[in-house]
Amino acid sequence: MTRPEAVVFDIGNVLIQWQPERFYDTVMSPGDRTRMFAEIDLHAMNEAVDAGAPFRATIYDWAARHPEWTDKIRLWHDNWLDMASPAIPQSVRLLRALKARGVPVFALTNFGDDTFAHAVPHYPFLAEFDRLYVSGRLKVTKPDPRIYAIVEEDSGIAPGQLLFADDRAENIEAARRRGWQVHHFDGPAGFAARLVTLGLLNEEEAA
Repeated sequence: MTRPEAVVFDIGNVLIQWQPERFYDTVMSPGDRTRMFAEIDLHAMNEAVDAGAPFRATIYDWAARHPEWTDKIRLWHDNWLDMASPAIPQSVRLLRALKARGVPVFALTNFGDDTFAHAVPHYPFLAEFDRLYVSGRLKVTKPDPRIYAIVEEDSGIAPGQLLFADDRAENIEAARRRGWQVHHFDGPAGFAARLVTLGLLNEEEAA
């Protein structure tokens, strides 16, 4: 495998934990949480935001359409930072170690424009990417091939020279089909080992 020219990070569950169900288990009974998620496709609601819909208006509209759950659905907006937390420390260290080595680091993320702007002050590393591809700004989400094409065209880097880490298999497969090098992220230790194997970091830098 050739040494990549740039490393492309997903954000949710790669750099920041994203577990809405876990958050809701802290504010309602597990049984009610299970029922709410079964009755309402809250992940589809979030995907609309990721695709460019306004954050507060979208969440509050869904909340208004489900009176039994209105207050709880609004928490998706009002307590969003509690859901999008905490950061994954070793992943953040890997990002910064790559930058210190002079390796370009990009973000390719399904993330609302409003929510990303809200997150940056709380997670300063989100402002440290060399290039940033946020679905809510681009109005296209992974795994649509168009978003990968945008990265290729904007960066000018050949697909085979991009290494992409994402926790979702469908997003990885879409990149693989375009010829990208990929890493299916299931924890920072495995990704650290991959970066060492590729010669992008040494063992100490990847720790």
